[in-house]
Amino acid sequence: MERARFGKAKIFTFGSARSAASYLVELLIVAAIYICLAASALLLPAINPAATPLWPPTGFALALVLLRGYRIWPAILVGSVSPYLMADRSLLEFGSVGISTLLGAFAGTSLISRWSNGRQTFGTPSGIAKFAIISFVPTAVISSTIVLGGFIFASKLNFSDSVVTWLTWWLADAAGTLVIAPVVVLWAMMRRRSFSKWTLLESIAVSALVSIIGILAYSPLIGSDLISNDLNVPLPNRSLLGFLVLLPLMWTGLRGNRCNVATAALIFSGMAVWGFSVGNAPFPKTDLNGALLSLLVLSISVSVPSLALAAAIATRQNTEAHLLSLHDQLNRQIERKTVTLDSVRRHFQILIEGVVDYAIFALDKEGHVTSWNSTAQKIIGYTPEEIIGKHFGIFYRPDERRAGSPTRALESAIQRGKHEVEGWRIRKNGTPFFITGSVSASRDDAGDLIGFINILRDATERRDAEEKLFQAREQLAVSQKMEAIGKLTGGIAHDFNNLLMIIGGSAQIFARLLDPKLPKAIEAIQTAAKRGESLTRQLLTFSRHQHLSPTIVDLNASIKNMRTMIESSLRGNIVYNETVGEGVSLVQVDLAELELAIVNIAVNARDAMPNGGTFSLSVNAVTVDQEIGDKHLGDTFFAIAFSDTGTGIPPNLLSKMFDPFFTTKEVGKGTGLGLSQVYGFAHQAGGTVTADSKVGQGTTITVYLPSCADEQITGKDYSAARAKSRQPQRQTVLVVDDSADVADVTSSLFEHLGYETIYRDSAEAALKLLEAGTKIDLVFSDIVMPGTIDGVGLAREIRSRYPNLPIALTTGYSDAAKAAPPNLRILRKPFDTEALRDFIQEITPARSMRSA
Repeated sequence: MERARFGKAKIFTFGSARSAASYLVELLIVAAIYICLAASALLLPAINPAATPLWPPTGFALALVLLRGYRIWPAILVGSVSPYLMADRSLLEFGSVGISTLLGAFAGTSLISRWSNGRQTFGTPSGIAKFAIISFVPTAVISSTIVLGGFIFASKLNFSDSVVTWLTWWLADAAGTLVIAPVVVLWAMMRRRSFSKWTLLESIAVSALVSIIGILAYSPLIGSDLISNDLNVPLPNRSLLGFLVLLPLMWTGLRGNRCNVATAALIFSGMAVWGFSVGNAPFPKTDLNGALLSLLVLSISVSVPSLALAAAIATRQNTEAHLLSLHDQLNRQIERKTVTLDSVRRHFQILIEGVVDYAIFALDKEGHVTSWNSTAQKIIGYTPEEIIGKHFGIFYRPDERRAGSPTRALESAIQRGKHEVEGWRIRKNGTPFFITGSVSASRDDAGDLIGFINILRDATERRDAEEKLFQAREQLAVSQKMEAIGKLTGGIAHDFNNLLMIIGGSAQIFARLLDPKLPKAIEAIQTAAKRGESLTRQLLTFSRHQHLSPTIVDLNASIKNMRTMIESSLRGNIVYNETVGEGVSLVQVDLAELELAIVNIAVNARDAMPNGGTFSLSVNAVTVDQEIGDKHLGDTFFAIAFSDTGTGIPPNLLSKMFDPFFTTKEVGKGTGLGLSQVYGFAHQAGGTVTADSKVGQGTTITVYLPSCADEQITGKDYSAARAKSRQPQRQTVLVVDDSADVADVTSSLFEHLGYETIYRDSAEAALKLLEAGTKIDLVFSDIVMPGTIDGVGLAREIRSRYPNLPIALTTGYSDAAKAAPPNLRILRKPFDTEALRDFIQEITPARSMRSA
């Protein structure tokens, strides 16, 4: 809302002489115009028959305050007072006229500013209606009431006639305000840029037409001496011609030109006032009050409705212009958005075309392909022309399509937003390929589904690599299992050799005796020793701990020399076929182990053919390049293939046939170590062994041995190569006991087990020995000892100071054992060598304390 401004600082205080001069010039111009209008009421009483001293200056004063603010009051006051001052009127008369005009204008401006948009009140029909009401009350009421009081006090009016006079002045002032104020405000606020020559011609034409209609309807010139009296004859009711003014007013109002409407209303009202002043129809002098009321109604009817119509049309035009402007802006924004969208689409297409590893394509809500990038064409094979518009289920296998897999993928994407896919798909050429990727639901800003985005990657090579890796891991696991079993069997065979040494040595001692009762026992012992030696040899060969003496041998010649031995290992109903070349095939192996391996394979083949069959042996030079377990085989190898026509081995048992102690023979028919020896021999020789078997068709075992090139033979003496084993260092045990006799017995047991011993008679002496830096591998102490520290206390001190030094306790007293903490192991007395050995192995497994 725009309000009239009254700035005291702007009136009485000026920033510069120029602003002060401008303000004075403005006051002088306004005062001069105002004086002319105010004087017209006195100088031309013909146009002011009501004799109101406020018409027309009241409406002009209101317009000035609306336009220039309250700061214009000096000009209004001077302009209102000057005519009466020059006419030698009393102080009450010209004072009441000036004050009433000023206060009426201020009151009207204040209400219009607060209630009806200030000077913009003529912009809307409602604003014009509010302006009309304010013109009657309080503008005309205040001005007519104050001036009437001044004239009464100046004895210019009788109090008895004051009511009629006040009503006359009030109506005249209100009508003048309604007609004059809009013209001044609208023309003053009119934009100069919108004032073209056509607008000027339109204003002149409308004003001229309204003037002609007003002259014909109300002018006293008709019928006077100025115009022939003959005109009275054809115009007996010429006042009715006044209705013709509706045509220019309506036309101008529909054009939305409020300035022309206000000007036309002012001109027409002026013509009506002119006719009213001389008493022409419809304003007879016989009924002055009725004539005045008719003039008021005519003025209001001409100005207010037409002005409201023009304001409505202008508002509509402004609204339409604003809407058109918004429409143009929206069109421009749409064009820019369209250009941006096209650019984004091009960039997106460039982006998806630049993705070389992923097939990216879009689907509609039903699953039909709507876009297709070049990588999708490369992976799947379809061109965009071939695939766009088709259902994406074409990529699935027929059984998946029948099961509804494509539809379930879309439903899952709708529910979850994204559906991960993995599986086999079909290319255009019909070949399967493995994919990984996702199907994502695409939605608009309102959340409605608009389609799907598929992102797929060809993972066929990765899947093949994973399968190969899985197979390699399985082979590695088998190899590691065999390695672990080999280490275990090597340890068993090593200890078993010690036992065989004792048995064999004892048998030899017994053999030197001449007692005739011992030969059978000695023979049985020697036979068991030989069988144990053979068994141990097989175990050591499997575990690859057997000491070998490799030599350079001719493989072909060696196998030919073993023909008799091989045939003797078979039965008479088995045919032996041998395919061995005549060329020199050099390998570096332990010949005895090779012979044992071939015999073991022949024996297994014999047992697999109880009803006879064929056993074949062939030697071929092959090139092997593959990973077997943790061993990579390359270059040239000699493959010795052993085939039989026996019962074969089931697939579930084929992977176990090289495991030690595994056999499919009856109990007592085999040890299960024959093929284990073959496995150990082949790997210890730098090669490997494989097996292939089908139930009912026989088994083929192939031993791969590395070729020994000629340059590898020169300058090398393989028969002299010997591996030097390191003798284990004897370990030292600190024996702590207060009884020297018991300590001697304990020390002898430890020495019998291969340890060196040091003896101390108390815990204090033992700690001093350790503090001196003497190397001790085990502390063995009695619990009950005299002194401040017993065996349990000694254990705590040693664990605190030497956490890596093992300690064991012994006692013959149960109560003493109860006092020891649960994490201390105690050997109860009395104990023998075996018990001591077992106990030491239990408490010191990490240090591998074993008997020498």
